[in-house]
Amino acid sequence: MAQTHYKHRFRPTTPKLILWGYTIVSMLTWVATALEATAQPTSTAAPNLAAKNSPLGRASNDPNNPIQDSIWMDSVQKQTIKYFWDFAHPTSGLARERSNVAYDYGSEVVTTGGSGMGFMSLIVGVERGWLKREDVVNQLLKTVKFLAKADHYHGIFPHWLNGETGKTIPFSRKDDGGDVVESAYLFQGLLCARAYFNQTSAQETELRNRITWLWSDCEWNWYTQNQNTLYWHWSPNNGWSMNHKIQGWNECLIAYVLAASHPRFAIDAKVYHKGWTAGNHFKNGKTYLDVTLPLGFDYGGPLFFSHYSFLGLNPIGLKDRYANYFEQNVAHTLINYKHCQENILKFKGYGPGCWGLTASDNYLGYAAHSPTEDLGVISPTAALSAMPYLPEQSLSALRNFFDVDSMRSLFPPGDTTRVSSLNNVSGSANRCVNTQPNENPIWGPYGFRDALCAKENWVANSYLAIDQGPIVVMIENYRSGLLWNLFMSIPEIQHGLKTLDFTSPHIKP
Repeated sequence: MAQTHYKHRFRPTTPKLILWGYTIVSMLTWVATALEATAQPTSTAAPNLAAKNSPLGRASNDPNNPIQDSIWMDSVQKQTIKYFWDFAHPTSGLARERSNVAYDYGSEVVTTGGSGMGFMSLIVGVERGWLKREDVVNQLLKTVKFLAKADHYHGIFPHWLNGETGKTIPFSRKDDGGDVVESAYLFQGLLCARAYFNQTSAQETELRNRITWLWSDCEWNWYTQNQNTLYWHWSPNNGWSMNHKIQGWNECLIAYVLAASHPRFAIDAKVYHKGWTAGNHFKNGKTYLDVTLPLGFDYGGPLFFSHYSFLGLNPIGLKDRYANYFEQNVAHTLINYKHCQENILKFKGYGPGCWGLTASDNYLGYAAHSPTEDLGVISPTAALSAMPYLPEQSLSALRNFFDVDSMRSLFPPGDTTRVSSLNNVSGSANRCVNTQPNENPIWGPYGFRDALCAKENWVANSYLAIDQGPIVVMIENYRSGLLWNLFMSIPEIQHGLKTLDFTSPHIKP
């Protein structure tokens, strides 16, 4: 357990429970757009797909209607993007950590890693015509100007910032400085924005230059302490006292790729080969539910391992001496899916249209849900962000999550009161399911809510940036490969991947 951290996935007030946690594509886009009446998401209501008067003409569970699937992918992407557009912090433009104020965070907490995912989501909004290009450029300009003045530590940003002042908000008592992993997610998004907004206008030129300036200032190699590994944290108040090496198979591959890609402060290849791969849970090779898992924890761990690093990093055909990363991610996802179908604990609701275990809120607080830490909690981001890996199974979940009748059958109306012991401020992370008969209990202003648990008649009354972002981005990568193409085209990234001895059809000779 010494190498297990997943720090950015847990909250300081999280209980002991979590310590054990560990192409129908672009061809049909124009058809879907033509069938969609509204250009921007305005309503929070999700139609009952099974209704007889559905304009789609088919029930929601019909797997043979690609146009319908395209429309519902549009719907969830558009609504989810609102988290990063409508709900962005008004001063900084950065993404708020979560939609509620549980856990004593306050209303000014913004997340650096979640903001990077948000930038990628806004690119999707522009590309599909849901957001105006110039509006997004102006918003991003505001944000990068804010970041230029915000707290940073050898060019690396903290996990949390105050969205009004740019000052560090400690994630935990000693975590009050630079966070390499969160900064990696931030720059994954910023570099994609730099690649996408490539026009010659003064605004886009300035945006690219400012992103390059922030990027050029990141001292990745300083975070090695002159050793053959990256360290997650450094604080001006606490130094290296957290002493957490970024090792083993988890969500952090992108940090090593970016660190090797930097034009000024790059790490040496041996930092990757001797550091990243040295963890206790790197190589696996065992079989679970008839699926062989090349890397990682037993049964794969939570699904965000297969999402965060691969928002921009294209796993298709990506290989090094340790693994084929598309095969790794497919195996990880398939084990998670099969576990939910096997359902040995007999949790209510589990099935082909309701699956996916990853880190999210739950009826007790928060946990990194996985086959070895299964509390009966399904997180929509898990299945939806897995669309590039198991498209049939992910689309089945999408159809089912949208089906009002199906969701209502899992959450019958009642007056059951759910109060979490962790919600010491408002109790707003959890809610009793007591909605109107025709209301989808898991759908809200920013898309599908963070999590659901039918056995407890519970649905989260919350959204988290790091759960909403992957939904938009990974669905888009399945549909068009947009973010993958942008990120893999960046010259610095091409250089970094070659430095680390990766091979890929997307790496130029």
